[in-house]
Amino acid sequence: MFNKILISNRGEIACRVMESAQKMGVSCVAVYSDADASAKHVQMADEAVHIGGAAPADSYLKGDVIIQAALDTGAQAIHPGYGFLSENPDFVDAVEAAGLTFIGPSADAIRKMGLKDAAKVLMEQAGVPVVPGYHGDNQDPEHLAGAADTIGYPVLIKAVAGGGGKGMRLVERPEDFAAALDSARGEARTAFGNDAVLVEKFVSKPRHIEIQVFGDGTHAVHLFERDCSLQRRHQKVIEEAPAPGMTAEMREAMGHAGVRAAEAIGYKGAGTVEFIVDASDGLRPDRFWFMEMNTRLQVEHPVTEAITGVDLVEWQLRVAAGETLPKRQEELSIIGHAFEARLYAEDVSKGFLPATGLLTHLQFPEGCRADSGVRAGDTISPWYDPMISKVVVHGPTRAIALETLHRALRGTEVGGTVTNLAFLGALTRHQGFASGDVDTGLIGRDIDVLVKEAEAAPTTFVAAAMHALALIETAGETGFTLWAPLHRAVQLMRGGEVVDLDVQVEGPDRQVWQIAETTVVAQRQDGRWSINGQPMPRVAIAGAEITVFEGYGQAFEIVDPLDRDSGAAGDTNVVEAPMPGLVKAVFAVGGQAVMEGDRLAILEAMKMEHSLLAARDGVVAEVLTEAGAQVEAGAALVRLEEE
Repeated sequence: MFNKILISNRGEIACRVMESAQKMGVSCVAVYSDADASAKHVQMADEAVHIGGAAPADSYLKGDVIIQAALDTGAQAIHPGYGFLSENPDFVDAVEAAGLTFIGPSADAIRKMGLKDAAKVLMEQAGVPVVPGYHGDNQDPEHLAGAADTIGYPVLIKAVAGGGGKGMRLVERPEDFAAALDSARGEARTAFGNDAVLVEKFVSKPRHIEIQVFGDGTHAVHLFERDCSLQRRHQKVIEEAPAPGMTAEMREAMGHAGVRAAEAIGYKGAGTVEFIVDASDGLRPDRFWFMEMNTRLQVEHPVTEAITGVDLVEWQLRVAAGETLPKRQEELSIIGHAFEARLYAEDVSKGFLPATGLLTHLQFPEGCRADSGVRAGDTISPWYDPMISKVVVHGPTRAIALETLHRALRGTEVGGTVTNLAFLGALTRHQGFASGDVDTGLIGRDIDVLVKEAEAAPTTFVAAAMHALALIETAGETGFTLWAPLHRAVQLMRGGEVVDLDVQVEGPDRQVWQIAETTVVAQRQDGRWSINGQPMPRVAIAGAEITVFEGYGQAFEIVDPLDRDSGAAGDTNVVEAPMPGLVKAVFAVGGQAVMEGDRLAILEAMKMEHSLLAARDGVVAEVLTEAGAQVEAGAALVRLEEE
C-alpha cells in the first residue's frame, strides 16, 4: 500500500478521497489554487501545495505542475478525483513516465472510451447493445441532418468528447436541426476543444440507469445499478440505488453488459457504464443501450457504497497498489435502498442559474451522509462547480429511504446564498417519483410546480423580525418605557417585496406583532419562544440578512429606511451579467430592433454557457461589451433605447 498520495482535485471529492486514504494510514497531499488557499480540502490534507491561479487552466489543469508537486512531496501516486484531469490520457502517460502510479484506469482504456463515437463501435464489437444513431467521421452539416432524417425525429445531438450535458441538444423538428447543431458545436468547442458531434435516436420515455463496475485490468465485477433519471438541463439532481422497478433478469443483463464493457478495454479501477433505457413498457432486458463509459469515480458513488457496504475509494487504492479485486461477483449483494441529492448554490427561479456568495451558515442533520467541500465562512466561487454538498441517506426500503431524504433536506440549513434545497424537497414529495415512475423528462414536465416558491408565513416573518430587533434575549425590564409597553417597527425585504411589521412588547416573555391585518403572538415559556403556539424555528443572522430555517430556509433582508433603492424594481433597458464570467459572443448591434426573448449575448460562467435575452421589445442603443471580455456580476452589457 502507498504511504503518501497526492489528490489532483478540489472540493468534496478531494475531501472524500482523503477520508478513506487517511483511515488506511495513507498521508494525503492537497493541491490548491489562489481561490482555494483556505479551502476545506487544504485544511484536511497532511500537506498542501499551491499550484497557480484561480482559473482551472492556471491550476487544476496544469498536469506538469501537479506531477512536480507529487515528486517534490514524495507522493507515490496521484488520485485524480473526477473532472479536471481525471479522464485525460496524456496526463496518465505523464504520471507514469514520472515514475508515479495513476489511481485509475490506463491511458489506453481512457482513450478507447473518451470519444463517444469510437466507444460505441467498440461496444458493438464487445456485444454491448448500442442506441441507434450516427457515430461517423463525416461532420458535414448536411450529412448530419440527413442522418437525423434517417434515424427519425426526435434526435439528440451530442458532443463526441462531451459530458455533463455540455454540447448536447434535443431536436424535435428537421427545421430546428441547423441552429441546434451550431449551438451544440459552439458549446463543445468551448468545453472540450473538440466540436465533433454524433446524432442519436431520442427515446420517448428514457431512464438513465448506470452500472458501477470495478476492474483489476483483466477481470471486472459490477456493483449493481444506479438510477440517475431525475435530471435538469441534462445534469443529474437526485440519484438512487437500486433502480426502482428493476427485475432480476434485467439487472443480470445490464450487469453482464457492464462487465463486458469493462473487460473489453482491460479496465482497472472504478468506472461507470451508462445506459439509456426505454421505460415506455416497463423495464425490459431488450430495451437498454450503451451511452458512454465514465472512466473515473462518479459523483453519485455514495449510493452504491450505501447499498453494498463497499468503500470504493479504498478499493481504488488497493487495486492501484497491485492488490486483486477485494470481492468476487457472488460476494456482492444489495442491502436496502439509498438516495443522493445534489445541493447546489443556484437560483432555481432563474432557470437554475449558478450562484456565488459567502456561505454564512451550513449545517446538516444527523442521520445523513453529507459529502461537502465547503464550510460556513467559505465562498462559493465563480471559478468552479457551485456544489455545496451531496446529501446521502439509506434505508431498508425505498419508501423509508425517500422519507429519510425528505427529513434530511428539511433539516439542512444553508445561509448566505440561494440554493436548490426547496426544489430537492419538492422532488421528494412528487407523487410520480415516490411511486418509482421516473424518467428523464419528469422534471421538465412538472417544472412549474417543482420550482414554485413557497410564500413565507406571517409567523416566519415574525421569527426574522424578532432577531432583527434583538428581541430574543430580553431583560426583565424590556418592553416598558415610562410604564408603557414598548412599540417597535421594522421593515423586512423578501424577493424584492418590502413588508412592514409592528410589535407591542408587553413584557420580557410576550410580544404582539402586526403584519398588515394579521396578528401574531410570540410568547416565551421555560426559556423557549413559541410563535402562535408553535416552536420558533432556528435562525441565522449575517449582517443585514436573516435566514429562518423553515420551509427549506427563508431569507430576509433588514431594510434601512434611509437607504431604500427606488429603482429596485429592475431596469428592462439594460441587459446585465448575472454573475462574473467571460463574454463568449455578442449578437446585438447598435440600432438593431430586437424582440423580447431575443438572444443578445452569451456569457460563460460556472463551466456553462448562459444566453442573455432581451427583456422587452426595443431598439439597441449601445453595446457595452465585446466577445472575450471578462465581466463582473451586474456589469451592463447591452442597453436598449428608452421607451
